[in-house]
Amino acid sequence: MIIGVGIILAMVVYSNWDKVVPIAAMAINYVRYLSAPAGTLTTEAATPASKKSHMLSAAATARPGADAASGPDQTPGAATGNWPSYNKTLTSNRFSPLSQINKNNVAGLTVQCTYDTGQYTGFNSGLLAVNGALIAVTEYDIFSINPADCRLNWRTHEVYTPASPQDVNRGAAYMDGMLFRGTQDGRVLAYDFKTGKRLWATTIADPKKGESVPAAPIAWQGLVFVGNAGGDVKGVKGRMYALDARTGSIVWEFYLVPKAVGDVTRGRQAISPLDASTWKNAPGSPITGGATWTSYTLDPATGLLYVPGGNPAPDFATGPREGSNLYSGSVVVLDARTGAYKSHFKIVPVDWHDWDVSSAPAIIRTASGRKLLSVAPKDGHLYGFDLADGKLLYRNPITRIENGEKTFSTDKAVHFCPGSVGGAEWNGPAYDPDTNLIMVGEIDWCTTVTLQSSKQIQDSPPGTPWSAEASINPYNTWGKQDPFGEWAGWLYASDADTGAWKWRVKTNYPIQSGVTPTAGGLVFFGDMGGNFYAVDATNGQKQWGRKIGGAVGGGVITYQVGGVQKVAVATGLTEILWPTEITTAKVSILGLGDASQNN
Repeated sequence: MIIGVGIILAMVVYSNWDKVVPIAAMAINYVRYLSAPAGTLTTEAATPASKKSHMLSAAATARPGADAASGPDQTPGAATGNWPSYNKTLTSNRFSPLSQINKNNVAGLTVQCTYDTGQYTGFNSGLLAVNGALIAVTEYDIFSINPADCRLNWRTHEVYTPASPQDVNRGAAYMDGMLFRGTQDGRVLAYDFKTGKRLWATTIADPKKGESVPAAPIAWQGLVFVGNAGGDVKGVKGRMYALDARTGSIVWEFYLVPKAVGDVTRGRQAISPLDASTWKNAPGSPITGGATWTSYTLDPATGLLYVPGGNPAPDFATGPREGSNLYSGSVVVLDARTGAYKSHFKIVPVDWHDWDVSSAPAIIRTASGRKLLSVAPKDGHLYGFDLADGKLLYRNPITRIENGEKTFSTDKAVHFCPGSVGGAEWNGPAYDPDTNLIMVGEIDWCTTVTLQSSKQIQDSPPGTPWSAEASINPYNTWGKQDPFGEWAGWLYASDADTGAWKWRVKTNYPIQSGVTPTAGGLVFFGDMGGNFYAVDATNGQKQWGRKIGGAVGGGVITYQVGGVQKVAVATGLTEILWPTEITTAKVSILGLGDASQNN
């Protein structure tokens, strides 16, 4: 009798797997978080910046209102006080010229209102502040609130069946009175900015294969740029798209890993030199990976689109896919108008750690005048490339690095850092032209992996997670993470010209949020313990900090409304892979002065 009931329960769980996994994860994380400590922050300084470097930085920033890399900001919706794109500018600098909130008065910062979505979800949405509205996205909803008092303008709910139980979305794009977002069932949706009415829907991915579109699109000159996720699922190939902003029609499609006979064609194929020569796949092991799931970068001065490419799969085993596996683990450079391949930067030469090149790179003009591509992938390093000749200038560690060269095997577990969750995940570098510092939030959390046998790897069914991890525990699919609390976060501030770190902050929770430096001499960021901080941009010393809600894993932006500077923060990330406080997703607005009643 008991055995029979157990079998029935097992069948019910299996048939409702995508629903059971998030609920079980929330229960586990609730228990884990009961003993969670308060947030702590320590700062360490390297050698003081020289007078010469300070003078160079001052000269480099005497261009108020200018994008650091490409002249006047061409980001749709760009205006003083707006935050119109995922990383503020198309070049992903994240620097705000606002200075009302500064080192002299930030002690008076308060949470002035909070909008509660009422949803328990993986809330890591980037935030937009444009044309008098604050925009955010959850897995199923997109909403607009008043940027002064958090009152709801409109909220549009979508009903669909997602490709996976990972309930995430990284945000929206804005252009010409429209908003654009992806969905977990493989579509891109457009909405009227003022009303939230859906205008069109275009399918670019197949959820039945495990494909989705969680990335935050970017928009430029009538085009919307976004790609598909799912590169950890057997048989899924990463692709990049440009859509017509008015109609949703696909303008071009670019396969980020080799396209084969029988692969779906959804639009005009962009010119590509890629073939299968760098994928020496074993029989029964389809080319898999290279997907995108965060956001993108575009240089308006050159019309070039920079696409971060995800890991190859199986994630932890190179045997079934010998070679460099292009263009996975790379930043791929495309002609934004045509999709034609221009070049690529291979960041992770051979990946067996699930070290995606995930976050959008930043294009910056350094104090020395160099045009730089700054990349912070999941491998825990900061990369700087000279865009004049494509040469690598530096590759420096910015979190704990251990056992990165050890190969994995079936008979011995390997513990490595950073783990399969990074490094840096969906939020990448920020650049402060006033200090010539690149600032990156990092995760310090390690993973242990034991490989499946070659036969087990090959026998994995198409359309299922394909990591090659031997554990039968579904929560260890991407390796076994270290226990809750045996982790940390880093905020590194590194010289943009040399890559040498000048100061670093360590927190007792991972740092996943957006990092936002401002002309007020401050850097804003949050951690996965729900703690929000402002530190001095010149030396990293804490100026303000308190717990403001659940895990801060999404947007941290600053903007002006009615001539007054505000800071907005996405809090309340509750998601399968992260042991965080169980609370609903919220957007909090902070400012100087007394807090008003929450809405």
